[in-house]
Amino acid sequence: MYRDYDYYQPPTRFAVFPPVVKNLLILNGLVFLAQLVPTTDRLLIEWFALWPLGLPEFYPGFWPWQLLTYSFLHGGFAHLFFNMFALWMFGVPIERAWGSRRFGVYYFVSVIGAGLTQLLVVTLSGAVYPTVGASGGVFGILLAFGMMFPNTPIYLYFLFPIKAKWLVIGYGLLELWAGITGTQAGIANFAHLGGMLFGFLLIQYWRGKLPWRPTRRLYW
Repeated sequence: MYRDYDYYQPPTRFAVFPPVVKNLLILNGLVFLAQLVPTTDRLLIEWFALWPLGLPEFYPGFWPWQLLTYSFLHGGFAHLFFNMFALWMFGVPIERAWGSRRFGVYYFVSVIGAGLTQLLVVTLSGAVYPTVGASGGVFGILLAFGMMFPNTPIYLYFLFPIKAKWLVIGYGLLELWAGITGTQAGIANFAHLGGMLFGFLLIQYWRGKLPWRPTRRLYW
């Protein structure tokens, strides 16, 4: 049972990269290297980025696998670095606490949930651009960290401590405000919120808080 941040232990040199986090880091890195080749990048974006529904024929179309594959593509090194840093920082303690199988399910549910949310938003808005990045899964992990270790101090810019629960709430409100006002062009704010929402619903299901109950409840 996990009660508070007292149970959180920073990763040691023997457990810096548990299996799912390690493989996600490797896969994202390898795909990014492939994106550095212009012709390969064009094909990857065309077939594996998340495209809106109902685009004209001369645009790439939507395919169901894009709800997963878009998360392995990134728009640049900084985009990749910050997503992977957050995946490592918050994902390692979650995977160690839950186990790799549950963590992997949670991450990809967050990714797919973020993709579905973004697909709905861009299709309804009539936007014509692809979505890439692991941010939806990362925001789901951030939510889980805030729920499991709410009082753990997180140092913004390595200087300013803030409790994890307030960081999560602040990020959620910021993403909602930015999504509604459109002040962060090129950032899939609603995808981030979708990752958090689907992650929250999965946690509530595992904890037996929804009408549908799991065979084994998750306690903390």
